[in-house]
Amino acid sequence: MITREEITMLLDHPVYDGDGNKIGDAKHVFFDDMTGRPEWVSVKTGMLGSKESFIPIHDASLVEDHLEVPYDKDKVKGAPSVDIDAGGHLSASEEHRLYEYYDVNWDSVLSDDDTRTDTTGTGTAAAAGTAGLVGTAGTAGMAGTAGRGRSDRTGTPDDDAMTLSEERLRVGVERRETGRARLRKYVVTEEVQQTVPVRHEEVRLEREPITEANRGDALSGPEISEAEHEVTLYEEHAVVDTETVPVERVRLTTEEHVEDETVRGQVRKERIETEGTVDDVRRPGRGT
Repeated sequence: MITREEITMLLDHPVYDGDGNKIGDAKHVFFDDMTGRPEWVSVKTGMLGSKESFIPIHDASLVEDHLEVPYDKDKVKGAPSVDIDAGGHLSASEEHRLYEYYDVNWDSVLSDDDTRTDTTGTGTAAAAGTAGLVGTAGTAGMAGTAGRGRSDRTGTPDDDAMTLSEERLRVGVERRETGRARLRKYVVTEEVQQTVPVRHEEVRLEREPITEANRGDALSGPEISEAEHEVTLYEEHAVVDTETVPVERVRLTTEEHVEDETVRGQVRKERIETEGTVDDVRRPGRGT
């Protein structure tokens, strides 16, 4: 059972079903007018939170930073829409219709209320089976998102002060994926032209006249004979080969840029007006 003290931890926090599926975010909590106990929680569901569904809070439990209810997500999203009056109340018929949808026995709800004490702290139990119980136990007051209590309560029964509340924007940021960049390496073939010098040998006939210096070599052989002399010729050819060498290293990095973005939203504030008063008296305290 969720207590009044846990309401501030509940509002604007996620609500999950028993299978761990997120249903939505808790927006309002409704209290029983007779007992002051939390009876219902409204959850924003649908596309962009366009629908507000009601869930019985009797068997719910607060788990770490979220509320867990014993109803699956589809069951909650299919709950009937109800009308809330200007005072922030569910009518008895609307609440009865919701209990029937969630297969909660109406008589067991009333009998459970018989055992609860009222919120004055006197320990006085509600009178079971009376018309007042049927009328008021089925009517719940609404707590705003600030979690300050019911909209129709001004404090404890012996307190003549009225608490004013207001909503404030809670702005945060979320990180989401905007795109992906990929680095891929592939192979292309290019024609490369390069000039390289090559050499070759050619035969040239040289004639040397007989001189005193070479006469001995010239007369060393037979006087008249046949002879043959052979010379091997060489030439160079261009030879093409390839080798792989590293030329560069490439990587992907990201840069983070910060820019200001203005967000707007609507918040509600409570104001007070008086009738028949003479002076506006402010007592010292917080916010004065």
